[in-house]
Amino acid sequence: MLRRWAAQISAVAASLIDDLKYASWLRQRRAFVYATILLALEVAGFLFVVAVQRDVFIKLGRATTTDFVSFYAAGKLANAGTPELAYDQAAHYEAEQQATAPGIIYDYFYYPPTYLLICAGLAVLPYLVAFVVFEVASLVAYVLVIRTILQERGWDTVVAILAFPAVPWTLGTGQNGFLSASLFGGATLLLDRSPVWAGILFGALAYKPHFGLLIPVALAAGSQWRAFASAAATVACIVILSLAVYGADTWRDFVVALAGSHIAYESTHVDSGAMTNAFGAVRVLWGSPALAWGAQGVAIVGAAGVVGFVWRRRLSLPLRAASLAGAALLAAPVALFYDFVVTFVAVAWLVRAGRSEGFLPWEKSALLAVFIVPLASRYIAHEHVPAAPLALVVLLLVIVNRARHELRIRSAQRDKIEPADATARSPIGVVDGA
Repeated sequence: MLRRWAAQISAVAASLIDDLKYASWLRQRRAFVYATILLALEVAGFLFVVAVQRDVFIKLGRATTTDFVSFYAAGKLANAGTPELAYDQAAHYEAEQQATAPGIIYDYFYYPPTYLLICAGLAVLPYLVAFVVFEVASLVAYVLVIRTILQERGWDTVVAILAFPAVPWTLGTGQNGFLSASLFGGATLLLDRSPVWAGILFGALAYKPHFGLLIPVALAAGSQWRAFASAAATVACIVILSLAVYGADTWRDFVVALAGSHIAYESTHVDSGAMTNAFGAVRVLWGSPALAWGAQGVAIVGAAGVVGFVWRRRLSLPLRAASLAGAALLAAPVALFYDFVVTFVAVAWLVRAGRSEGFLPWEKSALLAVFIVPLASRYIAHEHVPAAPLALVVLLLVIVNRARHELRIRSAQRDKIEPADATARSPIGVVDGA
């Protein structure tokens, strides 16, 4: 009896392991059904939260807003001829309250003056109109870029893209993740066909420079010098333009504000559970700020090593693009849960590779886990489980595994070709052929 039960349990366990290892059940049609259900739940939850914040059901007793107010207030100050006040917290907070309501929670502004060029344009519009224009325009660009990466044009693909849990988070917080992901995705799409334009898109990430730490590593390792030069020139032009428009004093005040920004991230002003990088992981696990910054330094080196290896070996475009987008958040000194949409660029490239070349064991399950994690990673982190950083590590392991697979295939193909070539070049071969 016991042996029979043990055999049955062993068979069930083996079946479950196979289901996770190969995920043959996760086919496109079924994925569309799951994504549709998830999207419906997310839309319902999103509308509920909006209704609550608008006091439809209950009175919250305090004013609420989104992170977008930080951008809008900075733009208003810039348009008023005082761009440097975007880095004065008292003046910036006053502008935030004027744009929305008194008593809102303060949202920091640590972006460089290059971002003021965008914020100032948005601040010409009324607040809610500017919010909708920015989020909708960047979301449309994001969807188009991801669809192009996936090489799929059906509505089922759009549903899957919109169902990614980081999408409603980005919309709800009024953040710029869609813009960052669109630039990353667009640049990787153009890299091999039009490196100059790819470099321009990479350079446009100067508005969020910590997301671009690994871009020079990738382009240099891959000898993509045209893209490298184009990106550097784009950054220089944007910086010079911001200097011409807002002056050197604004840049000086930005540097001063940035130098003190670590206090906000080391304290409770910014939720450590909302972070997706090694710094946030260590803080969630009760580590000290010094230990967290040390771990972040190790993560930057490790991520740079993976990206440099993949690009140096001239592996396929999907793998190069996935390594860069997948490592970006792990390496960024500041990366929050709404930035996870950038990671979907990496997921999309890996899905494209899997469809064309076949998925490797455990790959589908790992990508599904990365897809789901943003749904509740912030709340799981409050239980001292840094799910988002762990998901990014898993994603890098998937990339490394596929890189090894590509190198094995390349080696096998070379082994098949080289003997024939060697014979053809050999004097003995020539004689024998004669």
